[in-house]
Amino acid sequence: MAIGPEHASVSVPAERRRGSVCFARRGPTKSTQSIISRARTGGFFLKTGCVSACTKDPICFAPERRGFQFRSDGTQPSGSGAAFFRDVFRVGRLSEPQSFVISVPVTPDASALLRWYDHHRRVLPWRSLPGHRPDPYAVWLSEIMLQQTTVKAVIAYYERFLTHYPTVQDLAAAPLEDVLHLWAGLGYYARARNLHACAKRVSERGGFPDTVEELLTLPGIGAYTARAIAAIAFGRPVVPVDGNVERVTARLNAIEDPLPASRPLLARQAALLNDDPVAQSRPSDFAQALFDLGATICTPRSPACLTCPWQTSCIAHARGIAAQLPAKQPKQARPTRYGAHFLLHDNYGQILLRTRPPTGLLGSMDELPGTDWRSTPWRDEEALTHAPCLTHWVRRGEIRHVFTHFTLYLTVYEACLPQSHNAGIDSSFGTFRSAKRAALPGVMKKCLALTKQTPETR
Repeated sequence: MAIGPEHASVSVPAERRRGSVCFARRGPTKSTQSIISRARTGGFFLKTGCVSACTKDPICFAPERRGFQFRSDGTQPSGSGAAFFRDVFRVGRLSEPQSFVISVPVTPDASALLRWYDHHRRVLPWRSLPGHRPDPYAVWLSEIMLQQTTVKAVIAYYERFLTHYPTVQDLAAAPLEDVLHLWAGLGYYARARNLHACAKRVSERGGFPDTVEELLTLPGIGAYTARAIAAIAFGRPVVPVDGNVERVTARLNAIEDPLPASRPLLARQAALLNDDPVAQSRPSDFAQALFDLGATICTPRSPACLTCPWQTSCIAHARGIAAQLPAKQPKQARPTRYGAHFLLHDNYGQILLRTRPPTGLLGSMDELPGTDWRSTPWRDEEALTHAPCLTHWVRRGEIRHVFTHFTLYLTVYEACLPQSHNAGIDSSFGTFRSAKRAALPGVMKKCLALTKQTPETR
């Protein structure tokens, strides 16, 4: 809904103003002796009502098509939109009796955003050309890879996967070990296992479902991914809310409540962006336009507000606080863990590797045998009691790797298999394999990088 001079307003005491803009498409729905005057605050019109008579009459200060009402005596909203009103609209009492403020989420002009997108859209390998129908397989594969991962990091992996598995049926038919090997280095390895499981389900049913509800039943697909696939691949009029869209929404409405507590509110307000019929006419482009706006203009630091197609609708820009939003709670310090791992060569150019359990951190990925990861460092003599065999171990150094919830320091030891161990090593330590074929996560690649034995040189 556009904000313009037709929205009558009254001045609101500064200490009572809210972060969201307060306005209405029309005035009171019934005749009252209201005190209504025009005033401009921060570039936006505020709409309040100070009722001096007829206090039983309901006053509607929201779009009439939604039917939201709030009685002037301060009682609960009535009508079909009451629950939504309580959740999304912020209601604050003024100092005068029987006065109130209603804050309505900003709904900027979708056509302005789409015009900008038509000229400035990012060229990405998984995006269809203008006028072409998106490939659901490409959209799904890219969205899974983009979870918690940057576009820059994903592009090479996406292209590699499409080369090996051009269709979802090809991916479903591949061994899980091959999929994990191809995924190695991208992180969050549960995604690779779910990717393979989802491909099998989709292949069995003959294609991807096209609704949010059905997509949510597939492995590895949550609320955001289901909405992204539904909007981009199938043209469903829904708004997928990722970090970019959260940031755009928080700034449009000047929502100062910190993340992550504000996420439910931001999701509901982001959904209202799709109320514009223009947005509903191009749901695939509108969703991707929101992504591109957040990624290239409404960036986390130093947003380019002067080139933003929604600049005139943005409350945070008008108040000069865009760069401060969305607010975030201070991060807790990551705990530190320590471990030791052993790089053992055999006489055939292979190394000893074991496979981690299928669930949990780095599930089903390969690793060098080693100690547990604990909160205190391992002394050399203590760590070597966990070595796969008694031999001359050389301490190669220490690597640091940051996971989402902790920082890990690993000491790496290297040795060659003694001739006296021709019978092999206990199977609990793993088996000798080529590093080239191993599904090694990034932390293990760092361990190998301390030595001459790397997947690239073997």
